[in-house]
Amino acid sequence: MGEDIEKLAFNRAIARVHQLVNDLQEPLSALAGADEAVKGATREAVDILIHLVAPFMPHLAEECWAAIGGEGLVAASAWPAFDPALVVDNEIVLPVQINGKKRGDLTIARDADQSAVKDAVLQLDFVQKALNGSEPRKVIVVPQRIVNIVA
Repeated sequence: MGEDIEKLAFNRAIARVHQLVNDLQEPLSALAGADEAVKGATREAVDILIHLVAPFMPHLAEECWAAIGGEGLVAASAWPAFDPALVVDNEIVLPVQINGKKRGDLTIARDADQSAVKDAVLQLDFVQKALNGSEPRKVIVVPQRIVNIVA
């Protein structure tokens, strides 16, 4: 979002704030019965939300900051840092084609090697059904993209 503000793309920045508010509705409504980890993560998300709102609605952001017990002014505090490592999924979904036609998907670890992907694909029910007990002629694995089986 910081990049959107720097590029003067305010509509995109506001849309991202709106998306974050929508994503926070469920955790905030279930906060009463949540464990401490969820409460801590939700609190951090609310802090970030207040920081993101501050450039557009400074008075509201300062009121919210004071309401949650923030120290000093939100305008004087540091902008939230983005850590790209936190948004990387450990699993990926690979489409599986049999004879050029998509038949399903395989969810597997992002760092799985080609032989592990091949073994996992051959264990899938829809693949075994399509092969009818015979061995495939070829299994083509494009890493982190697609798996194609030639029957």
